[in-house]
Amino acid sequence: MRARLDAGTAVAAVRRALLAHHRRELSAPARLAAPVGDRDLVFTAGADAGGARHGFRAYDTRGGEQLVAVWDSARGALLAVVHGQELGPRRTGAIGAVAVDALARPDAARLGVIGAGTQAYAQLWALAQVRKPAEVTVFARRSDRLAAFVARVRAELGLAAVAARTAEAAVRGQDVVITATTSRSPVLEADWIAPGTHISTLGTKLRTGSEIPPELIARADVIVTDSRAQTAAYGPEHLVDPAAAVELGAVLAGEAPGRASAGQLTLFSSVGLAGTEVAVAAELVPRA
Repeated sequence: MRARLDAGTAVAAVRRALLAHHRRELSAPARLAAPVGDRDLVFTAGADAGGARHGFRAYDTRGGEQLVAVWDSARGALLAVVHGQELGPRRTGAIGAVAVDALARPDAARLGVIGAGTQAYAQLWALAQVRKPAEVTVFARRSDRLAAFVARVRAELGLAAVAARTAEAAVRGQDVVITATTSRSPVLEADWIAPGTHISTLGTKLRTGSEIPPELIARADVIVTDSRAQTAAYGPEHLVDPAAAVELGAVLAGEAPGRASAGQLTLFSSVGLAGTEVAVAAELVPRA
């Protein structure tokens, strides 16, 4: 994965998949979870409407390696199997990059990030292909992880990353804010986010626990998600009402409103459109 998948390829594959889903050319049902002991085994599946290929991703809720399998639908041949911990976050990062490109102000240059894990890195890895922020300010609770993360972003991605001493310092006054944490309590306050900001949230967004405050969702002028079906599958406990959200594919196609003015606060709720893992994995087949 690290050797063969570049961010540009991942972003392009995800963009095509989002548009195909909007045109009903990609079947992408909400994820399925099978209880197995003290964990769930989760499956996400996708298939081209034209029948070219189909596949699934499987992972368990306790962590560990994931498995993605891709078939040639016409021949029934297994084209590729991808395992490990790289594909999922990079696919999610590519979705996030497409969302920022579609929803942030054209002049957005300052980026604030809360989180210093794999998902946060993948967001920046992909974003650098579509927007080159002038400065990236990062906060994480563990200072050692924060320092290592900032150094890696500067060395590997060439982004001007700096560490913030507080979460507020990382996000206040920024043009784009990304939260990529496992927190079940808000990592920022709604009034830290200025009008005109775009915010992407990757973590938990339930009434029983959320990485962002409900007030921030209520303030958003435009709410976008990559999958309304997956958002609805979370049930009434999810903070984002699927009826109030538009799908990113529809925004990309110009058939749903995205940002309409510089002063709007836009929010992208990332839930993981099924089938996008298969789309990215399929790009690796010719390279292998």
